[in-house]
Amino acid sequence: METIFNDKISIRALEIYDNKVWYSGTDSKFGFVDVKDTKNQKQIKLSEKQLQFRTLAQDKNAFYTVNIESPAEFFRIDKKDFKVIGIYTDTLKTAFYDTFVFANEEMGLALSDPDKDQNMKLGMVLIPAQQIYDFNQTSTKDKNNFIKFNKGEAAFAASNTNIATYKTKFWVATGGKASRIIKGDFASLESHIYNTPFVQGESSQGIYSIDFYEDKFGIAVGGDYTKQEANINNIATTNDGGETWQIQASGKNAGYTTCVKIKPNSKGKEMISVGDKHISYSSDFGKTWKKISDEKNLYVCEWVDQNTVIFAGKDRILKMKIN
Repeated sequence: METIFNDKISIRALEIYDNKVWYSGTDSKFGFVDVKDTKNQKQIKLSEKQLQFRTLAQDKNAFYTVNIESPAEFFRIDKKDFKVIGIYTDTLKTAFYDTFVFANEEMGLALSDPDKDQNMKLGMVLIPAQQIYDFNQTSTKDKNNFIKFNKGEAAFAASNTNIATYKTKFWVATGGKASRIIKGDFASLESHIYNTPFVQGESSQGIYSIDFYEDKFGIAVGGDYTKQEANINNIATTNDGGETWQIQASGKNAGYTTCVKIKPNSKGKEMISVGDKHISYSSDFGKTWKKISDEKNLYVCEWVDQNTVIFAGKDRILKMKIN
């Protein structure tokens, strides 16, 4: 384990590009660290305001991020010259963006907490048109058929990983009073909601992170951030594209977890996860877990290659080599 970056910052979103780790964080900070030459670093501020970023997405030409809290400002950062432009502002009082990901080169998905009527706010960000459509508004004309969150149900802005995508499909994981999976297709504009056996019922409980291998196997992790050691019903897997979920390693894992990532080229068999108090590894499709580090205050992870993982959190970015 090697520390490759230190700063007064909290980081909950990472992207890998051009052999560099790109991050967004607190106090409007955005930048990169070169994985091989860690002295090669750059940081800018996206705004004069003290905005808090917990999202980061990329297409081939630019990075995109949106701050939590209202008004939520969407930014585009050009990969070549670092030029920053604002592309959209959500002024809704309930705006609180948890996740921003790209499904392909033309379609981004940005998830906010629900509006006052508990309607899901999933923005389909069309690039290069730079238009944003609400999936609910686009997918149905009947407001009675809007995807609604239960009262007290929302998503967690923990690691920018409560949305997973594969081709035109996407999965959204929720938590709080209910912890469910919303499965949609942005091509057909169809959607389905599935219940899970995940720990839920309190505002701090539920799924915090999901990842999928193609469109059948998926892994979900989370728990209760107010009870870090609690490890009952906080890991689950699916083999049918998110329709049904099976609890794994209940009572036999390291507790609350904020991010999970499937290892490249492992077909879902191997994966790594991180929580505020641990780093854990599974080599059997998430059925059993081994704690491999007691590092604390890390919130997000991302694979660089099959043997290198990046972690980030409070005031630092770390690089781990795995044999």
